[in-house]
Amino acid sequence: MTEPMRDPLPAPQPDQPAREFGAGPPSAFPPPTPWRRRLQIAGWMMAAMLALLMLMIAWLAVTAPLSQSLKPIAPPSVSLMSADGHLIARRGAMIDRPVAIADLPKHVPQAFMAIEDRRFYSHWGIDPRGIARAAWHNLWSDGSSQGGSTITQQLAKGIFLSSDRTFGRKAREAMIAFWLEAWLTKDQIFERYLSNVYFGDNVYGLRAASLHYFSRQPERLTIPQAAMLAGLLKAPSRLAPTANLAGARARAALVTQAMVEAGYIGKSERDRLRPARLDVRETPDSTTGTYFADWVLPQARDRAGAVYGAQTVSTTLDWRVQRLAEAAIRRAPLGKAEAALVAMKPDGSVVAMVGGRDYRRSSFNRAVQAKRQPGSTFKLFVYLAAFRAGMTPEDFVEDRPITAGTYRPANHGGKYRGRITLRQAFAASSNVAAVRLTQKVGVDAVIKVARDLGITTPLTEDLSLALGTSEVPLVELAQAYATVAAGAYPVIAHGLPPEEQGWFERLMSRQRRFSQDQLAMIRDLLSSAANRGTGSAAALRTSTFGKTGTTQDSRDAIFVGYAGGLVTAVWIGNDDNSPLPGGAAGGGVPARIWRNFMSGAINEPAEVAPEEQDSDLVNAIANVAMEAGLGNMSVGIDQDGMSVNIGPNQLRLPIDQPEPIPPLPVPATPPPRLTPTQPVDEGAAP
Repeated sequence: MTEPMRDPLPAPQPDQPAREFGAGPPSAFPPPTPWRRRLQIAGWMMAAMLALLMLMIAWLAVTAPLSQSLKPIAPPSVSLMSADGHLIARRGAMIDRPVAIADLPKHVPQAFMAIEDRRFYSHWGIDPRGIARAAWHNLWSDGSSQGGSTITQQLAKGIFLSSDRTFGRKAREAMIAFWLEAWLTKDQIFERYLSNVYFGDNVYGLRAASLHYFSRQPERLTIPQAAMLAGLLKAPSRLAPTANLAGARARAALVTQAMVEAGYIGKSERDRLRPARLDVRETPDSTTGTYFADWVLPQARDRAGAVYGAQTVSTTLDWRVQRLAEAAIRRAPLGKAEAALVAMKPDGSVVAMVGGRDYRRSSFNRAVQAKRQPGSTFKLFVYLAAFRAGMTPEDFVEDRPITAGTYRPANHGGKYRGRITLRQAFAASSNVAAVRLTQKVGVDAVIKVARDLGITTPLTEDLSLALGTSEVPLVELAQAYATVAAGAYPVIAHGLPPEEQGWFERLMSRQRRFSQDQLAMIRDLLSSAANRGTGSAAALRTSTFGKTGTTQDSRDAIFVGYAGGLVTAVWIGNDDNSPLPGGAAGGGVPARIWRNFMSGAINEPAEVAPEEQDSDLVNAIANVAMEAGLGNMSVGIDQDGMSVNIGPNQLRLPIDQPEPIPPLPVPATPPPRLTPTQPVDEGAAP
């Protein structure tokens, strides 16, 4: 009996799928294991990254100025340009001979290394430990920040690159740092750095700074002097000891502490040191300038960092508007008085600035540096505080002499109007009404509004604050009125286009908006004051908003307002704070300067300015209109006054005839009165 033939091929296992016809024999090699597959992927990724790195190195080799990095450094200079491309000013710098490390006392380079780069002589241009330490400090600090750049990186950034903060610039900075380390010795790098870094006051280089601040060569610097100079590098314009000696000394103390921590000096030696004393050597300024250029240059230098060579910086100034501002001041009948004007957009971009009548005669910027009493322009904050407290322009306030308390201000000219609305009180610039409102809402509430709108100077905490007795720079007054034009606060005056901010900076600097009711009410009052009140000489055909200000004995006369998307503040006064002749007021010459300038700046055809109105007349008309809902009423106006007929009764309102305006002064005669007739304006009460 034969056995059945068996199939030599094993039957397919149920868990193995059947192979398709024509698929060929199974592979003799086992499938790759997972770890081999991962290794393959990692190899491909490394190859791709290497290729990308090679491309980046090639790009950096083309864009980074390696060929320029070993050449002599060009003297620094800054050209400030207007927004429309005109040259405003060109500034050179105070420089001197380079320094040699071998000739300096050892504590001089040690001071700079202690605060800037303690591992300078051991790293290759980039210090990973320093970067990690700075990142850790910045992550856990309470707001202070540290930088991780080495001295070599700072030299690369300052001399060969722009000041932008992009990744490309940082990559080029690192590449140039490696290049410098490869071709120069450490001492040569250090000497280049010290000989060209910015020390504030338009001074570049250690030798020039040593001579400028201490009138001595850097080879003779003491430890406190070296520490002060090293400390300036963090913020040279802000910490310059000629303007901020306390800040420079505080920073120098941090440097000496860093020298102790680095082991350069002992603690006992540090404790025996005395703060450095200045011995400033004045040098002639070989630069050109304007009031605006002087104001904006420190910010331009800080923004650029320590970038060397010729720089061109664009500003917010409008060349055409600036010329109009200068012409308006030049044509005004000022006599011997000084004047200032600052004009900005509602976002704070300054388009024109005049700090005095003649920059060549006096470079003191009265638009920024001078602090003068704002007079009744400060009432903006009083009335806004009243609106925050729930009042409206239709609410009444007593315009009568204050007889209670120790502080008893008076109205200008001793004129009072009885019970009037807030709108009337603001238009007539009533002193007693402003003080009564301040009593009602509280001095602290008024100060809070002023701070919200950008006033930073110290403010008196008493009722006289309502009349503008605290001194304020003109530019801050313009900022405050710009918030009303913008509908949001605060507004910060700036002369350079804003830098791009990150989301955190945008969040922290976000503006707050006025409520629609408060904004409408304060604009109503500013319109009333500028068109029908003490500022009527400034009124344009365009909607005009503004406020006059006059201080005690007419020492200052101011008009601040806005129209056509432009905010402008005008001041006249004497540098010695003496009274202006003729009882000048904010509704006179300043208002007319404002109108002459603004009509051209916003392209409105100029017209003859209207004669100033007596604000008592304005208030009388307003009071009759409110009380006359009793029947037929007629109004008659002639050259001698106004007649208001209510039924059988007639009210006669005479208008005082103005005195003729005298001709412009000639050199052989004393200066005339600024304005023979002035509108009833305010004045800080004695």
